[in-house]
Amino acid sequence: MNETFRQELERLTGEDILFDEPLSRHTSIGVGGCADALVFPGNREQLHGLLSFLRREEIPCVPVGNWTNLIVRDGGVRGVVIGLKNMNASRLFQDPSGDLLLQAEAGASLSDLVNLSATEGLTGLEFCAGIPGSVGGAIIMNAGAYGREIKDALEELTLMDVRGMARTWPRGQLQFEYRHFVLPEKDAVILDATFRLSRSNKEIVKEKIADIRRMRKEKHPLEYRSAGSVFKNPQGQPAGKIIDELGLKGLQIGGAKVSEKHGNFIVNVGQAKARDILDLIRTIQDKVLREKGIHLEVEVITIGEDL
Repeated sequence: MNETFRQELERLTGEDILFDEPLSRHTSIGVGGCADALVFPGNREQLHGLLSFLRREEIPCVPVGNWTNLIVRDGGVRGVVIGLKNMNASRLFQDPSGDLLLQAEAGASLSDLVNLSATEGLTGLEFCAGIPGSVGGAIIMNAGAYGREIKDALEELTLMDVRGMARTWPRGQLQFEYRHFVLPEKDAVILDATFRLSRSNKEIVKEKIADIRRMRKEKHPLEYRSAGSVFKNPQGQPAGKIIDELGLKGLQIGGAKVSEKHGNFIVNVGQAKARDILDLIRTIQDKVLREKGIHLEVEVITIGEDL
């Protein structure tokens, strides 16, 4: 990325930009090579200008939220990584029928929305308690737990295409799959999502959220850095249980280790590299396929280049 491009990026986004930034400083699992540029637009106007510039100059880009469920390869990312953490506003309002809607920008954390639900006595998003992602990431992954998925609460979604044009899509026109969202426009960036919630007893909502957080703390290896659940559950079978049955808990490659607490978590127990994690993923997949005849599909998203 030459100096002219750098200067234009700075002009478009102000000072909130990092060049040749190690992404291991940002990913929840603590791995990843450098991005040519890591940019944090603060609003739609900045994002519009940024996407328009990148499209015109044919510079590749990838948007990220809270850096969870994400592995960045050791060679880093060429082009621009767009961090959406500064686009995190949310608001409650009523539609004409009197129903409550919660609109949140892509960079808003799920934990903030859950906390707001508890404070206001709103039900519909309690299952997100303890999920460490952002709104945008949760949509892309169709995040879910305890029998519910993010699509179940979604009312509408606003996307910005590569030209910088925004469009709002009603839930009925969006295609969701298990742990996956099919973007209706290729390479579009999520701007915000609106969720339909209901009034409930505050204490009941708070108790349910506390119960879910307690269960997650008991089951998940939160004392280590991880990218969350690594594999999708195949045909309703818990991937962690399959891994446990094959005696793979504790298996370690380099600084990456299959959690002894939960088989569907790979944790960074030292100075893990992305290569260690990806080698461990392939080792697990090969073993499960060989012994169980099951192909474990990866849930985490991997971006970037190998060294």
